[in-house]
Amino acid sequence: MALYHTLPIYRDSYRLILKIFEATRDWPREYKYTLGQDLKRDGLEMIRLIYRANKNQEKQGCLENLLDNLEIVKLQIRLASDLKIISVSKQAEIIELMDAVGRQANGWKKN
Repeated sequence: MALYHTLPIYRDSYRLILKIFEATRDWPREYKYTLGQDLKRDGLEMIRLIYRANKNQEKQGCLENLLDNLEIVKLQIRLASDLKIISVSKQAEIIELMDAVGRQANGWKKN
């Protein structure tokens, strides 16, 4: 078992969380404490699930939950984009990291 913090999926997820925190920092109050908080919470839950998947012998449940959370984060980013509270460049950076995490989670799930 590798240390969770050395896994590429962990590093990409951590970078994703940083981007989310940076992106939501200047959101209008109306969205910062609703959509912004949910987005941060769901992103942090992905980190927890990576840790649990790495720790447990039975990884499938954790990885399924990770992929579910990833889809919710994608939906929240799409909503932020439609509400025009996230810039196109930030959205592109976040989507790129989400795609990387999704590919790695699916690959890990198949092993």
